[in-house]
Amino acid sequence: MRTPKHRSQSRRTGGPPTTTRAPKAAAKASSDAPRRGIQSVTIGFRVLAALAAEPGPAPLNTIAARASLSASQAHRYLASLVASGMAAQNAASGRYELGPQAIQVGLAALARTDIFAEADPAIAAFTRDTGRTALVAARGPAGPTIVRWHVGRIPVITSLAVGSVLPLLRSATGHAFLSFMSDEEVAGAVEQEDASGQSGAAVNAAAIRKQVRGSMSASVDELLIPGLRATAVPILDIQGRAALVVTMIATGAFAREQDAAIIDKLQSVCRALTERFGGRWQ
Repeated sequence: MRTPKHRSQSRRTGGPPTTTRAPKAAAKASSDAPRRGIQSVTIGFRVLAALAAEPGPAPLNTIAARASLSASQAHRYLASLVASGMAAQNAASGRYELGPQAIQVGLAALARTDIFAEADPAIAAFTRDTGRTALVAARGPAGPTIVRWHVGRIPVITSLAVGSVLPLLRSATGHAFLSFMSDEEVAGAVEQEDASGQSGAAVNAAAIRKQVRGSMSASVDELLIPGLRATAVPILDIQGRAALVVTMIATGAFAREQDAAIIDKLQSVCRALTERFGGRWQ
């Protein structure tokens, strides 16, 4: 007799019938809601990344294509990004670019990034994978200075060591740094090495810069040290300068026909690090 009364009260009040399945359904709906929210944030950041990948202000269709979205979808996300200051739209052209809030976030991230701490483990992994010796150099007051030496499977016997300063005009490492310096710095560096007698024979700095920027690597063969060949690849910062240079060195014990594939691997590592630090691979 009580069960029918309970059902009639549910009908009069309009409340949902009580079943054992309702709590499960509610729990499922609750667990689905965060997933939808996270997905929206993920897509929003995808649109922001597409905007950042463009070299300058870009139209809606270009951003949508890069983010793999329809134009209408991209427009909705861009509207939210503009409202939050992460993006900005030029009123005259209608093109979108990064907003002031995105710039602040990017600068804060860069300020907290230790380039060497990030790069060193990646170069150590490259050496383990390829067996090739690699050195990491930073630009010091006296010139490119070796700050880390990763020994390969066959050690390279040389007078170079951590702390050694390499010439800008007669080393692969120096060429990589030289190629991403300003014209004024290049002129001063060439003059300094000429005055100190380090440059040796006349060197065409302009030709070196053009070649290195074109291939994103610098190679020398027995130029600095007899029997030693080297290929250097830069890690660029947000200003397009070589923050660090990684140089793979080898002797006759290493097959030359394997060099090209290993250089490709080194370039992939340095490109990933460049993009990690906000630089643009050329």
